[in-house]
Amino acid sequence: MTFQIRAISIYNRDGEMRTVPFQAGSLNIITGDSRRGKSAILTIVDYCLGSDDFVIRGAALRNFVHVFALTIIKGDEQLFVARPAPVGKAATNTTFCVVSQALGAPPPDYASLTFSMPLDIAKKVLSRFTSIDLSVQLPVARSPRQLSPSVRHGLFFCLQEQNEVANQDLLFHGQMDDFHRSALRAMLPYFLGTVDPERAQLEHRLRLLRRQLAEQQERLSAARPFEHASGTAAGLHGEALEVNLLAPAPAGRLLSHNEIVDRLRQAVEAIVPGAAPPAGEDPLSVLNVARRDLRQAYSRTRVRISNLKTIAKEKDDFLGQVREQHARLATLGLLRRAHQERASQDELCPVCGSRASEAGQVARVMRRDLERLDAEMSAMGEATPDINARIVEEEAALADLRSALARNQEQIEVLSAGQRAAAQDDPQHRTAVVQGRISLFLDTMTRHAQVRVEDRREEIAIEIASLEEQLGNSAQEDLLSSHLSLVNQKIQAKAVALELEHHNDPIRLDPRALTLIADTRQGPVKMSEMGSGHNYLGYHIATMLSLHEWFNEIGSPVPRFLILDQPSQAGFPDETRGGGFGSARATLLNLYETIHASIESLAGAFQVIVLEHADLDEEPFRSAVRARWRRGNGEALVPAHWITYDSNE
Repeated sequence: MTFQIRAISIYNRDGEMRTVPFQAGSLNIITGDSRRGKSAILTIVDYCLGSDDFVIRGAALRNFVHVFALTIIKGDEQLFVARPAPVGKAATNTTFCVVSQALGAPPPDYASLTFSMPLDIAKKVLSRFTSIDLSVQLPVARSPRQLSPSVRHGLFFCLQEQNEVANQDLLFHGQMDDFHRSALRAMLPYFLGTVDPERAQLEHRLRLLRRQLAEQQERLSAARPFEHASGTAAGLHGEALEVNLLAPAPAGRLLSHNEIVDRLRQAVEAIVPGAAPPAGEDPLSVLNVARRDLRQAYSRTRVRISNLKTIAKEKDDFLGQVREQHARLATLGLLRRAHQERASQDELCPVCGSRASEAGQVARVMRRDLERLDAEMSAMGEATPDINARIVEEEAALADLRSALARNQEQIEVLSAGQRAAAQDDPQHRTAVVQGRISLFLDTMTRHAQVRVEDRREEIAIEIASLEEQLGNSAQEDLLSSHLSLVNQKIQAKAVALELEHHNDPIRLDPRALTLIADTRQGPVKMSEMGSGHNYLGYHIATMLSLHEWFNEIGSPVPRFLILDQPSQAGFPDETRGGGFGSARATLLNLYETIHASIESLAGAFQVIVLEHADLDEEPFRSAVRARWRRGNGEALVPAHWITYDSNE
């Protein structure tokens, strides 16, 4: 079971409250003129259900509303969710007041609101209230990460903004955003009831293993040249013999690779009288020593960055747990301001507020825990900028080292080229060049030995084969196709009722393209190619209603409401109110009859809220109107007496 909307509320800075009620399991219409606050209802619902931003349109809302609130109900449960308006230029406010209420209780007064619940905890509370299993992990296409479903994902199917409700290219709420599109593709099978959480975990593991196998192959391919280092070592050994850096090996004895490497080390350290200058004076040797030092510094810096990022992640994980504990205590009313009297607190029960001397000790312990959590959160929060600053410094140092290595390599190549040319006529110089090449070879061989790639291909391949056998071929794909087929039948039935283009052709919802497609004899026709605002609007409504009917049938944890912002804008005149019964008016009435029929078929389990400009006298429109916000009657979302100066808008 999941929730519907009972009311939205707003509070001004003086603590006055304005509440707009709605009926559960019914069609609710708020009609009115433009700039009366109708569209803000959808934004307020989205904001109170945990959105990361809040696009406030209209000076009345921006300047005179201090808190936005939402009352939601599920069975005999009721939850009140309030969130302060963003302050200044901030895009959002990240604290909430979440209160469990008796069914039918009015919104709390302003003075009793305590904003102590962080955004991430509020999302979890709301997701649980929606009956979402937070332990589920779903894979995201072409990404190593997984997503847990939340109330935010359910809203893809519950909101249709003014620029979405008849959009030819976008079918779902938020679909324009790349991240939302990826999340939609991942979540649609889950909400359609085709995802087995255990299977999803296995599929995610399979994807990771396939990626690991490809990476393993790449690393082994990169390391392969150094598997044949014996040949290079033997060649350098021969050159060292030619320039008299080494004495000949015993005749008839074949040296092993390790023996050759040991002799090469001797050659690097050998000083040939009258030959090359000391290592400290030879430019090539100086550059090689500098390169070795730069590589060591580069490796140390990378390790420090990795350690700092690990510390930051562990800190964030710990801080999340601390915040969750803090929120649980704070929501019990244990959060106290410094100026409150401690003496009276010790005599009050933190839950019910009554005097309870026996509970005093428990309350003191819980308050101490809360103070400890406050201190930990403060300390961890203060440490975050320092850690981030260190990471930035180390990454800047890493970039400098990378540049220095590039310059060093360029210098070595230029100097080596010159020395090779000179070595033809200068045996002493040739000796130094050979020593430099041997030194570079030994340094490279040492580094690759330190990062030797372990060949795990066979082990990974065996696990991949086991998972593929365990998962089978296409059981989940078949189930998704089956469920989508049933949803498609519902969409087509509504397309017939709404007299939409292609209603006689098979209509299907494409879970990858996230659009509707009509299969015709001439080929597939996407929704964007069907033409006419009436078709776009009709297919949006048909899809959302059909999905909610299916969600209800299978008990999917999607909120049981749909908010439509001004559906009559698509091909209907603004003055669709009273008067004659033209074709546009008849089409709009047919749309509302279809919505009403869908609501009635679900027997109170589904709610539709329409924010409309049109005003029809016929049923079911007339009896569904909850408010008329028009300039003529002075009604609007924000009461006129809250507005203390004239807006320039």
